[in-house]
Amino acid sequence: MVGASHPVPPAPGLPPSSVAVASPVVPSPRRPTENDGGSASERVRWWYESVLGWPTAPGEPVRLRTGVRFDVLDVPAGAGYATLEQLGRAEQAERAQRAGRAQRAGRAQRAGRAERAGRAGSAGADGAGSPVPGFPVAVQGGRMLLLVAAGAAEELPGLLEWLEWGSLPLDLTAVGTGGLMDAPPAPEPGPAGLPPRPPERDGLRGAAVWLRPPVPGCEVGSSLPALSVPGCAGTALDLARLVHTLATQCHRVRLAASDPPRARPVARVG
Repeated sequence: MVGASHPVPPAPGLPPSSVAVASPVVPSPRRPTENDGGSASERVRWWYESVLGWPTAPGEPVRLRTGVRFDVLDVPAGAGYATLEQLGRAEQAERAQRAGRAQRAGRAQRAGRAERAGRAGSAGADGAGSPVPGFPVAVQGGRMLLLVAAGAAEELPGLLEWLEWGSLPLDLTAVGTGGLMDAPPAPEPGPAGLPPRPPERDGLRGAAVWLRPPVPGCEVGSSLPALSVPGCAGTALDLARLVHTLATQCHRVRLAASDPPRARPVARVG
């Protein structure tokens, strides 16, 4: 009969009940990932919140909340570069000294003990001299932003007094609880899987860029400079040492800026 309705048979291999209860599945909303077509700011916000677990502030541009996972030391870029170079040289010298002591200890133990005991003693000495991990550093508009442990901003005034820098004007500030830091773009993996260092001119144009970016999958907090506890050997750089070096370099930058320009020698003709 024309117009009569006929039941639709279920699909082969499926029970009739499965056809009756079938309904379209709506996926749950999710944050944009690096492969989605979201805006650049959405991808940056997703990287910090989902990959690193760092809280961001609403609005544009994307900004990181300080005082939660880290604080920031803000210094002139010239003083910051000089500080990193000085600390790098000191770290290399300390590693060389530790390696030399471990070598001498290993030779002494091998001379008086069995070969196995000598090898164990040498390995133990080498383990005590593990290198200090780096901490994230960014540059922006002629400034360097060094990430330190949360709470360091509150310690900075007393630390400068203790280090006898409190009476001198230093271009050294700290941003802690309630502060914000412009979020640098997420670093793109290089050929060897490591994020390449951005050119300095990017930071000088005003946009924040990572000079030493955080590494996803690693506990960043354990590498941030913090005040050392007496009797405890930590792996992070001591905050007092970092602040003292930064203060010294900031003072040198201020003195160099206040010096009058030197007159250039004029060549005589004849």
